[in-house]
Amino acid sequence: MDITLFLLAAGAVLLYFGAEFLVRGSSNLALRSGISSLTVGLTVVAFGTSAPELVVSVKSGFDGLGGIAVGNVIGSNIFNIAVILGVSALIRPMKVSLQVLRIDTPVMVAVSLLFVMVMLDNKITRTEAAVLLTGMIVYMVAAVYAGKKSAAAGRAAGTADSPDRPKGRVPFDFLLITAGLGALILGSRLFVDGAIGMAKKLHVAEAVIGLTVVAAGTSLPELATSVVAAMKKEVDIAIGNIVGSNIFNILAILGISGILTPLHAEGVGIIDLGVMLGTAACLLPFMWTGFRLNRIEGIALMAVYGGYLWYLWPK
Repeated sequence: MDITLFLLAAGAVLLYFGAEFLVRGSSNLALRSGISSLTVGLTVVAFGTSAPELVVSVKSGFDGLGGIAVGNVIGSNIFNIAVILGVSALIRPMKVSLQVLRIDTPVMVAVSLLFVMVMLDNKITRTEAAVLLTGMIVYMVAAVYAGKKSAAAGRAAGTADSPDRPKGRVPFDFLLITAGLGALILGSRLFVDGAIGMAKKLHVAEAVIGLTVVAAGTSLPELATSVVAAMKKEVDIAIGNIVGSNIFNILAILGISGILTPLHAEGVGIIDLGVMLGTAACLLPFMWTGFRLNRIEGIALMAVYGGYLWYLWPK
């Protein structure tokens, strides 16, 4: 097997299982603390499945590969909505909760717009990164507070969900988290090295590789989580996972990466930013039509991604 493909494949496997272990361990800890399952889905699961993007972007930033670091986030956000939600809607039309529709999705659109404004000069300074990260902290605190308040109101009314307490013990949860982090770190190194090798072989810009190959590879945990959730009729998790992940990708991943080292992404264009913002914005009218994502809308989302790939990849 070609060494480039081997690095990509091995890195993707490690990223997937690393995120799986991290999500399982951190979700168990969150549920033990009394946080509702919906809040866990919108925060812990969503952010845990974005861990591959985080480690890949941080490493790329340190390596001076700003195009991959930023392109990874833009491409992942496009892939998450256009492909993952598109496939999930094809599997099963998904009813949208009012919380996701009224709060989380508008926040995602606003965060995407903020990111477009930050990227007009094709770079992220430490000051801009600090603003992004501060926004992530505010969102996290607000989400957990709202989740606990909603759960308390539900218990008072006798309508709250009662998630099963995780089996096993706390030390095992920490072991899962540690193993997950280790796999993510190693997987990111292999995956980025493979992506760089592919860019050189195909003679394409690093930003294009970041927007496509790296973005799709690091989105494997979101794909698995949302597709399985859709098959199990857990549509809140399927949609909330993607919305939360996209918010985390911009605010936390680029915030942390940009604070550690300023990011320059000359290969990222206004079309890439426009497609990312457009796919995020189109979710609002899609969700308002019957408060669900149907199969036709899923096909439309996937068609958008196909057109974007046709535009992006060298002819």
